[in-house]
Amino acid sequence: MVKFEDLDEFSAFDEAVGYASRQTERAILDFGRLFKPSSSVGNFYPPAENNEWTNGLWSGEINIMYELTGNDIFRDKALEHASAFRNRIETMYAINNHDMGFLFSPSCVAAYILYGSEDGRIGAIKAADYLASRFNPVGGYIQATGTIGDRNHARLIIDTFMNLPLLFWASAETGNPRYREIALRHYDTAIDCVLREDNSTYHTYWFDPDSGEPLYGKTHQGNRDGSAWTRGQAWGIYGSALMYRYTGSDKSLDVFWKTLNYFIDHLPHSVIPYWDFDFSDISGEPLDSSALAIAICGMYEMADLSKDAELRLKADKLLNRLYLRCAVKDPTISNGQLLHGVYAKKTPTNGAPCNRGVDECNAWGDYFYVEALMRSHAPGWKAYW
Repeated sequence: MVKFEDLDEFSAFDEAVGYASRQTERAILDFGRLFKPSSSVGNFYPPAENNEWTNGLWSGEINIMYELTGNDIFRDKALEHASAFRNRIETMYAINNHDMGFLFSPSCVAAYILYGSEDGRIGAIKAADYLASRFNPVGGYIQATGTIGDRNHARLIIDTFMNLPLLFWASAETGNPRYREIALRHYDTAIDCVLREDNSTYHTYWFDPDSGEPLYGKTHQGNRDGSAWTRGQAWGIYGSALMYRYTGSDKSLDVFWKTLNYFIDHLPHSVIPYWDFDFSDISGEPLDSSALAIAICGMYEMADLSKDAELRLKADKLLNRLYLRCAVKDPTISNGQLLHGVYAKKTPTNGAPCNRGVDECNAWGDYFYVEALMRSHAPGWKAYW
């Protein structure tokens, strides 16, 4: 278990932002019109098309770097990305899942908030419309993957919590309450299913395609159905903090603390978690730094909302360890931001089709790391979620 009294506070903000901004600027120059893909290969990202669920997180990294530095290279690229994402949703290119928030909140919503981009506004509203169309009113959940209504895809996944803020934003922006109503119903359905008695979480939950009755929980990226996939637990933390921002509900506050306490109580002494909480320091399994970055952002969000100085201090201490152990400080070893992430690791007991991005940088790890830097520096920062 982590002993916070043994951890130092984060004191290297300027140094960290210097490293991070140079990494982002180099990548912009290297990638050109292309994007950062979901995960690196040998710790280096090859340039990729805008066709994955993670591409918006690269845009989000760029937007945060503009906020942190004021460098117009970031603003110009972010506006180019907003146009590309508007085109992606209007042509329905590589759009067949629930990941509209991951794609359009850090890209289009951010571009509208920061620069008044009309491409951003239009793209984000169209993405919210598509996300809302994936809502199954019988089961009360947003269908995660597959063609809408496909009986073989009657499931939700915990990651969807990060897509719900797009619906809240669209409801406020358009005045249409339906987006918000869908977000509220999905969250309630999901929490009633995925949160276990010990406050760990299922990755995915299946429903009867006819009656909408909840059936059973499984994993697709954790070690086994009954284990706690580290990144999934982190989605529960941050997603519930965001839900509390939008609703102020006691339920979301309770879930935040339950999922956070489980996460912290199961961190190894070395602080950086392994990719599943089944594993410890003697396991030889890879770490997942991205899960810690996500959880830290959720802690900062709740600290801002509740004016909780102790929670902010704990987030600062965890960020310091994340920076020291995992942040890229030498461009010759990586063009990413955060080392030691895991996209998916195949085991005999899970549903992962293959090993992918194991002990690599990944786009969400990079994004949530730089978001954590922003949050550490600017309490009350207006998030893109």
